[in-house]
Amino acid sequence: MSLALCIIAGGKSAAIATTLFSLSWTHSVEKTEWAESWRVTPQGLELTEARVKGSGAGMDPGEGARLEDSWWVWTPGLPIVPELVLAASGATVSAWKLCHAGGCMDLGAKAGEPLRIAPCPQ
Repeated sequence: MSLALCIIAGGKSAAIATTLFSLSWTHSVEKTEWAESWRVTPQGLELTEARVKGSGAGMDPGEGARLEDSWWVWTPGLPIVPELVLAASGATVSAWKLCHAGGCMDLGAKAGEPLRIAPCPQ
């Protein structure tokens, strides 16, 4: 069975047939864009790249960052995680934008239960 990404919120879930996705948002304090590239694996979610358009308030570029087209880009080298949990306060500057080969969607724009993003059970 192939891998898929599941998004769970408010007792509902949606499956996306993808193994690669990105998450992006605007930092609530600095108003700076941040983006991450992720891979779905049988073990969990692997962060493969992070990008930020500036620094400050807990968002400094990581070790080995290089400047590419006004973005600081680096490979975080963090362990695989079983899931991502995104707080959906509705009070932040922007929703999270989740993109994959089939398109993009906004997550957490309205206040509600936290969103969980994880590999779908196989």
